[in-house]
Amino acid sequence: MTPPAAPPAPGLDDPLALSRAQPEWSAKTPLTRAQSAAVVALSIALIAAAAARPWAVGRAFVLAATVFYLLFTLYKLALARLSVARAAEIRVPPEETAALDPATLPVYSVLVPMYREPESLPGLVAALAAMDYPADRRDVQLLLEEDDAATRAAADALALPPGFRITLVPPSFPRTKPKACNVGLARARGELLTIYDAEDRPEPDQLRKAVAAFRRLPAEVVCLQCKLNFYNPRQNLLTRWFAAEYASWFDLSLPGLSALGGMIPLGGTSNHFRADALRALLGWDAYNVTEDCDLGIRIRRRGGRTRMLDSTTWEEACSSLPYWIRQRTRWLKGYIQTWLVHMRRPFRLWRELGAADFVHFQVLIGGIVLSLLINPVFWAMAVAWFGFRRTELMELFPGPVFLMSAFCLFAGNFTFLYLGAIGCYRRRYHDLVKYALAAPVYWALMSYSAWRAFGQFFSNPFHWEKTRHGLFRAPPAG
Repeated sequence: MTPPAAPPAPGLDDPLALSRAQPEWSAKTPLTRAQSAAVVALSIALIAAAAARPWAVGRAFVLAATVFYLLFTLYKLALARLSVARAAEIRVPPEETAALDPATLPVYSVLVPMYREPESLPGLVAALAAMDYPADRRDVQLLLEEDDAATRAAADALALPPGFRITLVPPSFPRTKPKACNVGLARARGELLTIYDAEDRPEPDQLRKAVAAFRRLPAEVVCLQCKLNFYNPRQNLLTRWFAAEYASWFDLSLPGLSALGGMIPLGGTSNHFRADALRALLGWDAYNVTEDCDLGIRIRRRGGRTRMLDSTTWEEACSSLPYWIRQRTRWLKGYIQTWLVHMRRPFRLWRELGAADFVHFQVLIGGIVLSLLINPVFWAMAVAWFGFRRTELMELFPGPVFLMSAFCLFAGNFTFLYLGAIGCYRRRYHDLVKYALAAPVYWALMSYSAWRAFGQFFSNPFHWEKTRHGLFRAPPAG
């Protein structure tokens, strides 16, 4: 029998509240009129210039892209270097978590949005029930879609532990994870709140670590992001590459940002919030398909901060290439949405973020998508030069530009391979280092997904391409 959900908090019962109360912060409108006019004007200008002076436009494109690649490489190296600083992560030793008096622990809300994942329920409930947190201080909501009969039947068949309940999400547009999370946020009872996905296996003491960390930190720190990695990194070649990428992102890049005190584009799970601060932000944007990234930017724009917490949640790496492409397409489409939403008023964004975080935003949100979109152009030119000796390409690479391009081709690519290898080494995935060195094939898959995301942004911006889980059956282990 499905237990009744708690009534929503007053004023927070609309899962689309952000798009209605603050539409300028929402991706509901993919492009504003001003942005559409700018895109049209820029396209016409580029086409006209390319028709009139094609080689000059080509040289300008190559120069701009080469400078971007060079700066992006140096930026990623700097973040990796900063990731080893003492301030990079909040560390809570076991004795500190053990010393927490259970009677003083706050109620902790846990949101678990699920859709068509009946096979994940038993393992998920077991993993969350095993967490080291008192049952009477635990508020776990399984967020199930009303019309998801299979998952609802699986939930009804389970004897849910104390502190667990089911919240039904009425079917309505858009059908997205952030909309479901907003329904859960409205009914959350906890002072602190986190999100887990259906396949997640967090470290048992993660909630206690978050409590201890929040008690240490000033009120402006409203979010703690835990590190993510996979319990099936060796399932196949795709999961090996995926694990190397996650190790580089969550163990090097994000801790580097945390050391700087900068904005952090959140991961989709294991972000821990002060619930009142999250409500003040009106929760997640239901129209943004990478709602976590967007929320990380909004936290910083509103004067809050995010820090990295030294705790890992183990997930299932997508082992099916078609599903991986769908997942990556959704992520990159959400990055496009996020960049366009926050660039509606660039000068206001600069004032609210500050110069340093404005640069972080441009590089990590816009820059990642841009690099994946233009990579195939430079790969094609490299093949044309080295494979077919198309000497006319030299017209695009005058002296200094050629030297910078050669540096980016060899030293730049080596840098990104090296960062993947270092990430694997720090994660103690020593046997995966050699696979990180073969990552260029993986980059090509990401570029394909980026172009797919670019097209889908215009054709179907709010479509949520579901990632299939449950393809890995062995017992998870950290």
